[in-house]
Amino acid sequence: MQHPLPPLNALRAFEAAARRLSIMAAAEELHVTPGAVSRQVQMLEETLGRELFIRGHRQISLTPWGMEYYKTISKAMMDIREATARLTMHDGREELKVRAYTTFAMRWLIPRLSSFHESNTGVQVSLMASLDPVDFDKEDIHAAIRLGSGSWPNATSYRLVTNILVPVCSPKLAKSVRKPADLSKQVLLHSIARPDDWAIWLEQGAGIKTVDPHRGMTYQSSAMAYAAALEGQGFAIAQKFLVEDELACGKLATPFHQTVDMGDFTYYLLVPKSRKESKSLALFRKWLLAELA
Repeated sequence: MQHPLPPLNALRAFEAAARRLSIMAAAEELHVTPGAVSRQVQMLEETLGRELFIRGHRQISLTPWGMEYYKTISKAMMDIREATARLTMHDGREELKVRAYTTFAMRWLIPRLSSFHESNTGVQVSLMASLDPVDFDKEDIHAAIRLGSGSWPNATSYRLVTNILVPVCSPKLAKSVRKPADLSKQVLLHSIARPDDWAIWLEQGAGIKTVDPHRGMTYQSSAMAYAAALEGQGFAIAQKFLVEDELACGKLATPFHQTVDMGDFTYYLLVPKSRKESKSLALFRKWLLAELA
C-alpha cells in the first residue's frame, strides 16, 4: 500500500517557513496569521512523528530531519509551481525567470533579449535584478547571471565573458590627463556594487600608490557611474565589455592603455544542479553563450 500524503496545507506552510526560516515571513507570503502557520507545522510534525524545527527566541532553524525533508519536498513544490505555470499561461509561452545584476541587465542583456524572443517564440524571459546571493532551493528562479570565481554550491556555472577593467571618461576629459598619476587631481567615479575596482586597477594595472582609490563620487550601480562618465563628471573604472559600444562610437574614451584582466573572476550563468534542465533554459543558455562567444 502507498503511504498516505501528509496534509497539503501543512506541507505548504512548512515549505514556506523552511525556505524563509521565519514563521512571520511565511505567514505574510501565505496571507495567514503566524499562529496558523505554527499550527500547520505542528500538525505536520505530529503526522511525521519528527520535530522539523528548532524553535528559538524569535527565530527558527531546521533540525537534521527537517533539512532532509525540506530538500525533498521543496523540489516537488517547485515542480508543481512550474507545471501549474505552464498550464495556466494564456499565450502558450513558457516563462523563464532569470536574475542578473542591474548593470549587466541594462547595458548588455536587455538590448539583446529581443533577438532571443524572435528566435524562441515559445519562451518568455522574465528578468529580475538583484545583488543578493542566489539560492535556487529557496527562490523561484530558473537561472542567474552572477559575478564570481566560477564555483557556487548546488549550481552549475558557465563562464560568459573575459572581464577586463579599464578607466573610461568623456573624450574632452581624457585630454586633461597624460599618465595614471594625474588621476590624483581628478574625480573618480565608483559603484557601491564594485568598491575595489579602482584599487585593483591602480595597483595591478598602473602600479601606482599616489592616487587615493576611494576618493570621488559613489553611485548605486556601475551603470550610473558610466552615465556620469558620459556626462563628463569624472573617470569611471569600467568592465570593458559593458562599454564597448560607447568606446566604438567615441562617446567614451580610454585615457590610458593599462588594463587588468580579472581572470576567473568574471560573469557566469548559474543553473541549479538539483533540477533537470528544461528545454527553455537550454535554449536560453545556448543563445547566451553564443552571443558572448
